[in-house]
Amino acid sequence: MVNTQTTGRRDVRLSPEDLAALLDNLHEQRLFREEQVRQLAAPPRTDESDPRASAARTEVRTELAASARMVLADVEAALRRLAEGRYGHCHLCRRPIDRAHLMIVPQARYCARCRQVREAGR
Repeated sequence: MVNTQTTGRRDVRLSPEDLAALLDNLHEQRLFREEQVRQLAAPPRTDESDPRASAARTEVRTELAASARMVLADVEAALRRLAEGRYGHCHLCRRPIDRAHLMIVPQARYCARCRQVREAGR
């Protein structure tokens, strides 16, 4: 079920070229995030002269690693959706996600309306 609808003035259709570009982008993001997770998992250089600074750096690395793992999971889920033919539709309302949004955030799971509702509920 690939994005093939148009809503109002906005074009949400994904051409085969769009899908190929999105697939390439997702693969690049996956490689980048995997490397980022690897680097953040490596033991940091320690500066035992300032334990508070060392603890702060460790905390920042932990947060960055968690964020990188979360984005990596989103990218891998998008790749699965692409492979299964379910890419480009909102997880909540099942409407197509705008093409322009997918070109910016190819791992997007929600259309603009559902994304706003989810963010407002936080």
